[in-house]
Amino acid sequence: MIDFRPVGYVIGLLVSALGATMLVPMVVDMFVGNGHWPVFLESAVITCLSGGLVAIACANGRAGQLTLQQTFLVTSLVWVVMPVFGGLPFVFGATASSATDAFFEAMSGLTTTGATVLSGLDEMPHGLLLWRSLLQWFGGIGIIVVAMVFLPALRIGGMQIFRSEAFDTQGKILPRAAEIAARISWIYLGLTVAAFIMYAAVGMTAFEALCHALTSISTGGFSTTDASFAAFKGAPEYVAVVIMVFASLPFVLYVHMLAGSARALWTDPQVRTFIGVLLVISAALTLHQTVIDDRALGLAFREALFNTVSITSGTGYASTDYQAWGAFPICLFFFMGLIGGCAGSTSCSIKIFRYQLLFSVIGAQIRRIHSPNGVFSPRYAGRTIDDDVISSVIAFFVLFTVSLGVLAILLGITGLDFISSISGAASALANIGPGLGPEIGPVGNYGGLNDTAKWLLAIAMWIGRLELLAVYVLLTVNFWRAA
Repeated sequence: MIDFRPVGYVIGLLVSALGATMLVPMVVDMFVGNGHWPVFLESAVITCLSGGLVAIACANGRAGQLTLQQTFLVTSLVWVVMPVFGGLPFVFGATASSATDAFFEAMSGLTTTGATVLSGLDEMPHGLLLWRSLLQWFGGIGIIVVAMVFLPALRIGGMQIFRSEAFDTQGKILPRAAEIAARISWIYLGLTVAAFIMYAAVGMTAFEALCHALTSISTGGFSTTDASFAAFKGAPEYVAVVIMVFASLPFVLYVHMLAGSARALWTDPQVRTFIGVLLVISAALTLHQTVIDDRALGLAFREALFNTVSITSGTGYASTDYQAWGAFPICLFFFMGLIGGCAGSTSCSIKIFRYQLLFSVIGAQIRRIHSPNGVFSPRYAGRTIDDDVISSVIAFFVLFTVSLGVLAILLGITGLDFISSISGAASALANIGPGLGPEIGPVGNYGGLNDTAKWLLAIAMWIGRLELLAVYVLLTVNFWRAA
């Protein structure tokens, strides 16, 4: 039988830490003087006490090392429990959100999805706006640690291919997982500070720069205004592009760079492919706007580049209603959201490396058909891909496709139209943010959906953020028997 005490202990500590961070927006509201600060004090007390009591109750069962089953449980359950408490300020605060809306907003924040049910952001208290941004920032660093430490060890979705790279630099024994997480955290903080400075330098207020720095480096997409990035035309869009691209690259490569190996970043096959995809799609959209819509080249390029990077990385900012560009761009935006950034980054969706592995497998199979007597092995970055990795990646693609179809059908049953159902399912499962259609498109939000649809989407955000298999394995009988 699984000992749940170590699981409860870890989750209790993390919940208590989340409660402590609620004091930050409380101080901001006190400084601004809007009278909203008691909301965060009350939420912080409830959260800290709840997490602390659970941690104390489970302290006698803490272990030096979690078992495989306990690791799966911690990885999955922490992303369910945290939104419950992260949503308290939305329930008690100015938004007076229902439990459904509060959980949806907090889940969207911590999974860095960026889908929102809230409107009236321009008049919202500063503390709540900052809290939304902080939730995404915490989720961003959290998913990097999960991707670098837990998913490779759990052999999830082909991530085991990066297991040795995550813990080995230049052939030397690298630091333990905790030390790597610490290094990545400092890099994450440094990039956030750099993003803040860059945003402030191009005209954002200090508060706007802070919130957008937090949500850009986490590829989250929450903004301080209902207009999203349409309120920050021009130079801020180019700054955001740079930040979103850096956030979508493997953070372990930044660790390598600090260790004196800058070449690793530019030679990584994921990075080259990701940048190439962004440039090709941006060029295609720019060409479409200038030729079909007769728009100015500079404007067309800026909007195409910004929205391409935003959707492909899973950030979900929108600087314009790109649905008005025509049928071809709409189809392109739907599929580019299913690409994602690099493994080990804050970006979401399927990820570049899985497509590379899949195409390598397909290519090897085609060569076998042409030359039955030949020996052809799928390769990635010059290395032969293990069968274990191949089967894991194929399982991920199958599960993603099936999950997308089932979720779209369920959303349709709740009353959503086809476009909203399929795009909403893709947006939640790939943690993109905006969907398509007049209601959940780039100029809308999810506030008008029924509660059933919101819960389905919130669950999909959770499943998608943890690469599907980390959650689905909990539904198998063998998982519980293995304990």
